[in-house]
Amino acid sequence: MPAFAPPPAPPPAPPPPAAVPRRILVTGASGYLGGRLVPELLAAGHTVRCLARTPAKLRDHPWAGRVEVVRGDVTDPASLRRAMDGLDTAYYLVHSLGTGPDFEETDRRAARLFGTAAREAGLGRLVYLGGLTPAGVPERELSPHLRSRAEVGRILLDSGVPTVVLRAAVVIGSGSASFEMLRHLTERLPVMVTPRWVRTRVQPIAVRDVLRILAGCATLPPEVSRSFDIGGPDILTYQEMMRRYATVAGLPPRLIVPVAVLSPRLSSLWIGLITPLPGPLARPLVESLRHEVVCRENDIARLLPDPPQGRTGVQTALRLALKRIGDGEVTTRWSSAATPGAPSDPLPTDPGWAGGSLYSDVRERAVDAPPETVWRIVESIGGENGWYSLPAAWAARGWLDRLSGGVGLRRGRRDAVRLRVGDSLDFWRVEEQEPGKLLRLRAEMRLPGLAWLEMAVEPAEHGRSRYRQRALFHPHGLGGHLYWWAVSPWHHLVFNGMARNIAAAAAGDGPRAAARIGTGRAGDDTPTG
Repeated sequence: MPAFAPPPAPPPAPPPPAAVPRRILVTGASGYLGGRLVPELLAAGHTVRCLARTPAKLRDHPWAGRVEVVRGDVTDPASLRRAMDGLDTAYYLVHSLGTGPDFEETDRRAARLFGTAAREAGLGRLVYLGGLTPAGVPERELSPHLRSRAEVGRILLDSGVPTVVLRAAVVIGSGSASFEMLRHLTERLPVMVTPRWVRTRVQPIAVRDVLRILAGCATLPPEVSRSFDIGGPDILTYQEMMRRYATVAGLPPRLIVPVAVLSPRLSSLWIGLITPLPGPLARPLVESLRHEVVCRENDIARLLPDPPQGRTGVQTALRLALKRIGDGEVTTRWSSAATPGAPSDPLPTDPGWAGGSLYSDVRERAVDAPPETVWRIVESIGGENGWYSLPAAWAARGWLDRLSGGVGLRRGRRDAVRLRVGDSLDFWRVEEQEPGKLLRLRAEMRLPGLAWLEMAVEPAEHGRSRYRQRALFHPHGLGGHLYWWAVSPWHHLVFNGMARNIAAAAAGDGPRAAARIGTGRAGDDTPTG
């Protein structure tokens, strides 16, 4: 029989046409999602304009120089007209949650003004992120938070401008109010007496997936105008999320005891006491948790396909939100905010209660000496040179560290004159150094958390200097918080004395101190606090 050749392979499909860059307005750019969405839009080649009541709040963002900023407010028609002039698309990422009991009316009025301005400006697309609502529950029975989100979405859809309303439940990412409430509750309470809503099912979604979908909505065709549910691959209860958080964060298993007597109001008061979240923000979030919020459809995936690996699961999302690195180290908001590199990274504009607890003790001193003299004192610290404050206290802390299995003060310093990144220094290690400006030490003593000591020198007028000292502590679980509160009374003696004596050594004995450092004998007559 003659052999038959296989049919020729079909020609490769042509690549999809490149998306046309859009001219986009982002409202809420100083907020959690807006500040993370802007760089995604810029990376996609779009031109971005931001509407902000206080433009100065945006200046610390790495992308600030690449966007146009218009001062204004979504409740001001004149500023909306200026902001929308000449644009194609607008993102509505603002809400009045936490501003007071009238937030529903404020949201309603702002959405109507925004929709009207968009229609009059001839925009071709609006994008709004709202809240996922439970199936079969009349809108009047929803919590005020979810009811307002649903109403805003409906107003924008009725504006006459093609609109996409994305509806999400809990967004997992450092800085998200829902995630921060989860973080603080789980970290601070090894045993929790909780209301019944901890057994309510939710479908959380990672912030990276939210941003990918939000950015993709800018290029959807104009005939798409509807609501879409968006969620991650996992459906679980709030109680299960807390337990998974504890696992990822390396905390002992949490004991969670649900009871029927805690109303949403009592729960919000309790959360306001235990966590740093503001009460006006915590209460509507808690009230929303009594509803089951699970996606009823996933139609958005037909228009904006998921990546090959699928959407991010809860375990991975939590790990990214905690910024856990391969060796288990947690990078804090403080050490990474200046150069965020991923959607889960902290941002300079995140509120103070975001990013986990970070306690600090800050001391500043004006020094009557040039910066180079102060720096010689800073670089000489530790080992035989001492810590310029209460030698007995430092010796006792070193002894306690060795007693608990730590390194104590026995390592000293490698070089009596110079420090290098990576050097051990008693029970610290040099994490970062900018010669003449900054020395940052990371604690390697046994602690229920992570700690740093930072010493910075800045030039001042008339040849003088300013010395700035920060001790920072990132607690691990309730034990970490209790540790900080227990040692805080000693900080004034130890750290204030340290700052005072470093300044005094530089100002009153600078030349002789520099000479002693040069010979490695700076500890001969180091002043103490």
